[in-house]
Amino acid sequence: MMTSQPMPGEPLMNNVHNGRFLDQVKINNADLNARGQWASKAEFLLAVAGQIIGLGNVWRFPYLCYKNGGGVFFVPYLLFLVLCGIPLFLLETSLGQYTSLGGVSAWRSVCPIFGGLGYASQMMILHGCVYYIVILAWALFYLSSSLQAELPWSHCNNSWNTDACFMFEHHNQTFNVSNLPGNATSPVMEFWEREVLHLSNSLDKLGPISWKLALCLAIVWLVCYFCVWKGIKSTGKVVYVTATFPYVMLFVLLVRGVTLPGAAQGILYYLKPNHTRLADPQVWMDAGTQIFFSYGICLGSLTALGSYNKFNNDCYKDSYLLCLLNSSTSFLAGFAIFSVLGFMAEERGVDIATVAQSGPGLAFIAFPRAVAMMPLPQLWATCFFLMIIMLGLDTQFVSLEALMTSVTDLYPHLIRRGYRRELLLLFICVVCFLIGLIMVTPGGLYVFQIYDHFSCSGASLLLLSIFQSIAIGWIYGAERFSSNIKDMTGHNTLLLFQLCWKYLTPAVCTATFLFSLVCWSPLSLGKGLITPGWATALGWLLTLSSVSLLPIWAIYALAITPGTLTQRFHHLCNPTLNSPQAFQRYPDNSTTYRLALPLSEKPKEVIGNSIGPP
Repeated sequence: MMTSQPMPGEPLMNNVHNGRFLDQVKINNADLNARGQWASKAEFLLAVAGQIIGLGNVWRFPYLCYKNGGGVFFVPYLLFLVLCGIPLFLLETSLGQYTSLGGVSAWRSVCPIFGGLGYASQMMILHGCVYYIVILAWALFYLSSSLQAELPWSHCNNSWNTDACFMFEHHNQTFNVSNLPGNATSPVMEFWEREVLHLSNSLDKLGPISWKLALCLAIVWLVCYFCVWKGIKSTGKVVYVTATFPYVMLFVLLVRGVTLPGAAQGILYYLKPNHTRLADPQVWMDAGTQIFFSYGICLGSLTALGSYNKFNNDCYKDSYLLCLLNSSTSFLAGFAIFSVLGFMAEERGVDIATVAQSGPGLAFIAFPRAVAMMPLPQLWATCFFLMIIMLGLDTQFVSLEALMTSVTDLYPHLIRRGYRRELLLLFICVVCFLIGLIMVTPGGLYVFQIYDHFSCSGASLLLLSIFQSIAIGWIYGAERFSSNIKDMTGHNTLLLFQLCWKYLTPAVCTATFLFSLVCWSPLSLGKGLITPGWATALGWLLTLSSVSLLPIWAIYALAITPGTLTQRFHHLCNPTLNSPQAFQRYPDNSTTYRLALPLSEKPKEVIGNSIGPP
């Protein structure tokens, strides 16, 4: 058992505890709703797994692996994972656990001059909440259509089909394609473009709102609201379903996929190594961006989720476990996806390269076309779209919870009273829903692609990663942060982590960022459309709306801090002593609050309530 010798900060805590100030704190906080903690470790693990394991694991990683040399893609992928993914994942999770604060307040506490990191990440979450949920609306539309007696995208006899609709699946490679009209299209493509999206031919023509999609969007937002409305009390229970159900569906689809004819050929294409691809810089860029996208790094959600842990939770071991789970899920999903694509290629008598797609093209065109060829297509379509909805749903509402955590920690006395939190959450959901309506118009797909490309872009994530590493590695101190992790977990962190936070991670992220700028090209929207100049300008404004908060906050903090310029820098580069937001509950969950101590002196033990490792 730990000894009860006073830590450097404990005399201050005891004075506060025994003095009049604590009585005043009790009075001021008597009617505040409790911040809360995870009811169990499983809730934390499932919530983080739900956040980081999303649609990118299913529809992006397998395609990137196939496109970038099969098995050799794991070389750059694992390198980025070790040098960037795991170090930053551990950094953000342990930062939240150590400070017991959300993304904004945590960064303002450990390194005030870099408080803009918290604001930038929350702005990116807000952008993500607007557009990411539209994918779930599309999936819900498909799910409802999957319950019909005949899948509507499996034939050309629907009201929306044109004379150019052609059943390619009924003909093999011996069919004389020259007899087809030049504009021949498939029923699954017409369902996607003419029934679901009502797609226009230009970004300039948004057109009226599709009320079917708007209803689907409203239903998904309603579900998200009730998943988050009671904070981690509700979020912690919902993730038991949303984080585990996709694995059940993925396993079912995997078993079905590998038993289909042509599955072996599809899996071979997925993993077949091509060593020459390692010489292509784009392969390394794809590996890096996949790590940042799939691990939820720099979005503030990991910090917020970690803040609800008990102080002595083993976040060090948790980070290894969750990173292993994330990458293993991506790898496993590739077998499920490419076994089905191999089946479709064999049925159509074409090369798998003609059917392999990424992103929405895989989820809403290639896979629906494949399940339409299977026996019991309604069953497999229902399984697939349920999996898509569950994968995206927990990513969406956990991100929303992270946003609410950061806002609530900034203004606890204003929000944590009565039903103010629920009302604020309702306001955010309604506003995001109204903005998202522009993406359920005929031109909405183009708006969605611009949002997706610019608002949470690789460039933004790389910039935040660079400054996160600098803030912890050089300003706060990599050694001090490693000591903080040891205080919580009892484990000495690997020296590699300190090297990554100080040197390797910022160097790799900087090189990748510069490469992305050199190789930048206008976004292609499909159907031969290239993003016009005005849309590209709006896209970069979306990017700047988050990353610009870094210098804006630094200038603001310098302006309002008293003293000479040198004194201001010195003050803002040191952890705050008494952050006004940092009221923390005792580990026994009593209603007594205390001011946070200096982060370098945070006690491992409260007198009378030992929370240290035995």
